[in-house]
Amino acid sequence: MERIAEFEKVSYERFAADYREAGGEPVTDAALFAMYNAIRLPLRATSGSAGYDYYLPYPLRLAPGESAKVVTGIRARIAPGWVLLNVPKSGLGFKFRLQMDNTLGVIDSDYYGADNEGHIMAKLTNDGRAGRTVELAAGKAFMQGVFVPFGITTDDAADGVRSGGFGSTEKQ
Repeated sequence: MERIAEFEKVSYERFAADYREAGGEPVTDAALFAMYNAIRLPLRATSGSAGYDYYLPYPLRLAPGESAKVVTGIRARIAPGWVLLNVPKSGLGFKFRLQMDNTLGVIDSDYYGADNEGHIMAKLTNDGRAGRTVELAAGKAFMQGVFVPFGITTDDAADGVRSGGFGSTEKQ
């Protein structure tokens, strides 16, 4: 297997700003700093796992039909020619119909250098029809990412440069 990427934490300032913007539970600055310090980098559970588990930096509670933006505190330095695809943990999708609002999170290699430090976030919705609330503790795995190689067309002429984060390539 090729070693093509590295996970890192975003800066505390970026994490704090994005947490507050996402509407997370109000917390003290000290509690937010402790939350940041407890962030775990994504890991594979077994040597045969394709996916890297992302861990919640804070508790998450979603009643049926509710959505929340999860601020991970993570970014990924990815080699050119590779992409990181993020999806909910399969068990959470199976048990609760927990879904990502964009169905599949695509993290491009140039996202690392974006204005938002390449901060990986996920908007999740409890789409369950059984009336069950999703309650996950801080530190619980909630999403997994898989690195995948990709190709380009023979006549590709893309020369844009990313500056923003989510949705920025549509603005070019």
